[in-house]
Amino acid sequence: MPVEMDLADTLSARARVEQVAWPGGHVCWRGFGSGSPVVLVHGGHGSWLHWVRNIDALAAQHTVWAVDLPGFGDSDAPAGEGLAPLLGPTLSTLDALVGPDTPIQLVGFSFGGLVAAHMAAQRPHVQRLALLGTGGHQGRRRPKGELVNWKPAWRAGNTAAIEQAMRHNLAMHMLSVRAEDIDPLALRIHTEACVRTRFRSKEISRSGGLVETLGSYAGPILLAWGEHDVTAEPAAIASTLSVALPGAQTRVVDGAGHWVQYERADEVNPMLLAWLGALSPR
Repeated sequence: MPVEMDLADTLSARARVEQVAWPGGHVCWRGFGSGSPVVLVHGGHGSWLHWVRNIDALAAQHTVWAVDLPGFGDSDAPAGEGLAPLLGPTLSTLDALVGPDTPIQLVGFSFGGLVAAHMAAQRPHVQRLALLGTGGHQGRRRPKGELVNWKPAWRAGNTAAIEQAMRHNLAMHMLSVRAEDIDPLALRIHTEACVRTRFRSKEISRSGGLVETLGSYAGPILLAWGEHDVTAEPAAIASTLSVALPGAQTRVVDGAGHWVQYERADEVNPMLLAWLGALSPR
């Protein structure tokens, strides 16, 4: 078995797992490291393992809390559809975990970028916000091809067909490499996350609201995309958001697709550490 295939299991074994109660069930948080708190919010059809290649780097300087959002991974499903039923338990369990007055920094990916933007707009003491390949911008998308419905293969227990579908979908939507070059760790994480997703995020991600939401947040904002992100035209949307959000910093990471923090962890990790380390009083 390749060494990297064990990375998800290694992190899982080291995590401080907190199942934090809310009136509708529990939200699962995993903690790593020590220092000022950094909260990681994964994307749609994802889990805390969207950050598998970033947690160790960030945890060397910070306490990292990686959530399974309600309806994803090890967290119970929210009480209804839409963003509000998901945000409520996420924010309440975060406050129960770290304290409502504790300053935090937020990093969100894809759908989780829009979630993190709403969290920053609603929760006091969010010092800095970084959004990677964020949803909610309503800019032009550039799909490479149609996604494959993997559910019939899953119901039939057809392992080969499941793998083929997941490889195809990763190559079409998440990563810049060819389907045959998808690595085992990415395939494993994506497959497990898709199977365990019980919340529909696509319409929320595409419905907009990012700029309006960030208008209610006064702190520093970093917006980054992979060069080949199919959910946006990175240069164009960076320019548009820079105008709409004066003071926000934007970056385009060369050689990466949508899952930029996985595919180019070598560039994203130092970028995030530099951003998160440069705190200013609120």
